[in-house]
Amino acid sequence: MNTKRLILISLIVLGALALSACSGQAVTNNWHGLAADAERAYLSSGSFIYAVDLKTGSEVWHYPPETDNKLLFFAPPVLTEDGQLLVGSAGTTHSFISIDPASGRENWVETFAKSSTWLASPLVLNGTIYAPNTDGFLYILDVNGKQAADPIELGGALWSAPTTDGTLLYVTSLDHHLHVIDPARGAVLETVNLGGAIPGSSAIGSDGVYVGSFASNVEFVKSDGSHEVVAKAGNWVWGSPVVDGETLYYADLDGKVYSLDLASGRQNWDGLQPDGPVVASLLVAGDQIYVATESGSLFALDREGKIVWEKTVGGKIYTTPVAAGDLILAAPYQAEDIALAAYDIQGKQAWTFIPAK
Repeated sequence: MNTKRLILISLIVLGALALSACSGQAVTNNWHGLAADAERAYLSSGSFIYAVDLKTGSEVWHYPPETDNKLLFFAPPVLTEDGQLLVGSAGTTHSFISIDPASGRENWVETFAKSSTWLASPLVLNGTIYAPNTDGFLYILDVNGKQAADPIELGGALWSAPTTDGTLLYVTSLDHHLHVIDPARGAVLETVNLGGAIPGSSAIGSDGVYVGSFASNVEFVKSDGSHEVVAKAGNWVWGSPVVDGETLYYADLDGKVYSLDLASGRQNWDGLQPDGPVVASLLVAGDQIYVATESGSLFALDREGKIVWEKTVGGKIYTTPVAAGDLILAAPYQAEDIALAAYDIQGKQAWTFIPAK
């Protein structure tokens, strides 16, 4: 798949979302959001959030109990330390919702009629929820969903979750900018133009963050706004880079997977291109790197860049794989009779899940 085709797919999905907003009809043909804890996977799919038992692949609950055409979920849900499951809806009411992950019951819901869609996951830091919206604002809520401070206007559509080093927030935007924010003051400290749209989150490093963009490179940005290109790619970098010790992993839309030695600045391998464009972020778990491709494949690589195993999940995979205990979870888009698949670390399929009709 070439770059123009991926742009077209993105426009089709977002266009369908816009039609949903105009018509009030739910759109279920969208990419999924995925998260997990020790017992369950949580899948955002169409108008529902599903909780899936990790041992059996069976549905535990779904939210809402009945179809609500005003809801539409894209973002991975976020589990909080105080026992909430948070997710924003891209549907017509622009709802931001808290669910009890044990029962699937709604804790609270807040509507943001004047905002746009929620495509990004929120970040919870020190009891405060930071929720990016495609209207270009970062909303600041307390743990009960009430506005804790005025939203911060950043500009450009915000498609990815903020990251934090424990003190500062880093928020990326499709308008080419990375914003460095002091949450204690609610102030934007730095706004850095990286020369290309940034649909993925930054990755926290030592004294700064690593950011991939449609400028086809990865830059290291310090909290003072100074930045430099540390790695190049052959095409756009859509997913978030991953820092693992002294190694930086990232992938591009040519389907190439890169491993950069941060100490030397040298690539650890050359031209690894398993199969098809890579939109999802890479997953590093244990001794393996997991790569999900637009072609619907899931690869496990070792640290030397060799393919350990490959599985055809089906459809197209735009959602980042998730590690859950001894399982690796993959959520394909437009796959036949499958919304979620679980594999063990040897590549054996443990189960698949498809929502009941």
